[in-house]
Amino acid sequence: MYQDAEGSFAAKIDKNKFETSISELKTKTFVSPVDMVKYDDGAVTEEYQKAYRSSLENPEKFWGEVAQEIEWTRPWDRVLDNSNPPFTKWFVGGELSVCYNAVDRHVPTKGDQIALAYDSPLTDTVKRITYAELQDQVSRLAGRLSSLGVERGSRVLIYMPLIPEAVVAMLATNRIGAIHSVVFGGFAARELRTRIEHAEPTVIIAASCGVEPNKIVRYKDILDDALCQSSHTPQKCIIYQRRRVLECSLQKGRDMCWDEALQAEPVPCVPTEANEALYILYTSGTTDDPKGIQRPCMHAATLCWSMRAVYGLKSGVWWAASDLGWVVGHSYICYGPLLAGLTTVLYEGKPDRTPDPGQYYRIIEQHRVNALFTIPTAFRVLKRADPNGKYARRYCQNTLKTIFIAGEHCDHETRRWAENIFGVSVLNHWWQTETGSPITAACLGYGMKGIRPHSTGYPVPGYDLRALREDGTECKSGEVGRLVAKLPLPPGFASTLWQSDERFKKVYFDAYQGYYDTQDVGWISAESAVWVVARADDVINVAGHRLSTAAIEDVVLKHARVADAVVVGAPDPTKGDVPLCLYVMRPPQDDEEMVTESTVTQELIALVRHLIGPIAAFRKAVAVPALPRTRSGKALRGAISRLARCQQIKLPATIEDPSVFGEIKVALQKFGYAIDAPDPEM
Repeated sequence: MYQDAEGSFAAKIDKNKFETSISELKTKTFVSPVDMVKYDDGAVTEEYQKAYRSSLENPEKFWGEVAQEIEWTRPWDRVLDNSNPPFTKWFVGGELSVCYNAVDRHVPTKGDQIALAYDSPLTDTVKRITYAELQDQVSRLAGRLSSLGVERGSRVLIYMPLIPEAVVAMLATNRIGAIHSVVFGGFAARELRTRIEHAEPTVIIAASCGVEPNKIVRYKDILDDALCQSSHTPQKCIIYQRRRVLECSLQKGRDMCWDEALQAEPVPCVPTEANEALYILYTSGTTDDPKGIQRPCMHAATLCWSMRAVYGLKSGVWWAASDLGWVVGHSYICYGPLLAGLTTVLYEGKPDRTPDPGQYYRIIEQHRVNALFTIPTAFRVLKRADPNGKYARRYCQNTLKTIFIAGEHCDHETRRWAENIFGVSVLNHWWQTETGSPITAACLGYGMKGIRPHSTGYPVPGYDLRALREDGTECKSGEVGRLVAKLPLPPGFASTLWQSDERFKKVYFDAYQGYYDTQDVGWISAESAVWVVARADDVINVAGHRLSTAAIEDVVLKHARVADAVVVGAPDPTKGDVPLCLYVMRPPQDDEEMVTESTVTQELIALVRHLIGPIAAFRKAVAVPALPRTRSGKALRGAISRLARCQQIKLPATIEDPSVFGEIKVALQKFGYAIDAPDPEM
């Protein structure tokens, strides 16, 4: 009942197919399905190789040319100043306005073009805002912020759902040289308070509420609670009333209505030095000790260039299906596409449930989307709800050319399903909050057509990647190690952590001198293709053998009746750790016969044993109704592993459904784990 590499359903495994590869696997200390196949490497182009070499051998020339894609109010004195690593400075002395480059620069030639296409099936709303209209709203809100005491270097905290007004707030803050800090709307009062106290905003901009498929989230009430607990008080709070959903009461003297704020006189853009802060973005889960990534303004040049060089778009409609509270939202909902003069789609909804699994296809047709950027979990959700793509056939997707995925591991079956349903290539790529843009990818703008199967692509110009052993020596080609990037890092990488330079050095640069520690594990081929197999914490040690939980998940998800799965390390008195799999069964479709959990579990054990080998010691798998994931789609593997060890776990405020841990605890107890485990805390 598993699905083989050709997509057919089989009752037996073709033992000849992987015979050679399994014998090879037994000689390795790290197991991955990628080891099983040899590929023809035809993805790298001469154009890419030339650009990549130039970025490393002559970075001043390469990035100096990239920076010409945007307009500067003052030319830089030096392209690169690496005299104080890791605090590298780029375009030193140069001044620019990110807001001007993202909005005003396009108005003379693209004033009537749609800048923001907002689509919210949750509120039955579609709104399109042109570049000229965006300029008017941004400049007026900037005028109001200026009158409230916001100036160059001031902070403005934004606590809003994925609505056009949130983008307006970000751009208006930058317009007057201030620094914005967007807080994801799923955070509760405690997390919001810590960010307010750490950033000390002059003004807070919020919405009355957010909307989920089954509930309304009262943002204003959460903000009021946070301010009651906070040691910092802003000068003013600007509140956008979502009148079609929920209006809130305003506190006299402190709160101002959004409509009133927009009555201000428009103001021009204020340039900032290239290395001044554009924004602060706190990583999820940081409450007691906030970790605020500080991004420099010259990141605008890298983002504008990346839309063409990495994603291959010079014009058209771009859709990043994420949230503004995450780095993807900053880079590729707001700034990147606007800097490049594209139309950017803002989708307030889920892949399913809003109201059906057809929304991704509808958005592509209705807004004529050319490229989509999403996470693999979105496709797993669609595949589970509509495995045969019945909803996809209701809509025309001819405008779509490419899909990009990132943020988590994507198993082969999910990727192949998405390519069949959407009819375009699904390209994996790798990047992080700290980098702000891709580390590896298929750089379509340099003529690349794809990437090697299962890999995350090739290093993006500017990233000199290495795989290192624990002792700091460099791994051989194909050998698994810690993925690091040699300094200096390209323009737009985090300049520091807000108010914490020493922590910045300790967290990211102390482990491997002269390198940025990505804290991811993987390997690099002789042709420089990169495979990212797991976060360092997701590699388990089974009787001295290091295994990637993602590699085992890849095999588990080959089974036709498995809709979703996570693998974690669980304690074992003999082997140290053993893999434990929690999986979600897909309901039978049409005339499919019922299959018991016991049958699926036994087939999974056999499948892993054959495709990875006895080395995996895979004997523990159990079905659960649902898996714990954050609203951005990441599985909480660490929380499951700690629960199995009876350790106290603290769930992030962004968890989609904390109630799933009740069923997971029961499932773990079937194997003797989590017997006395305390209930998770929020």
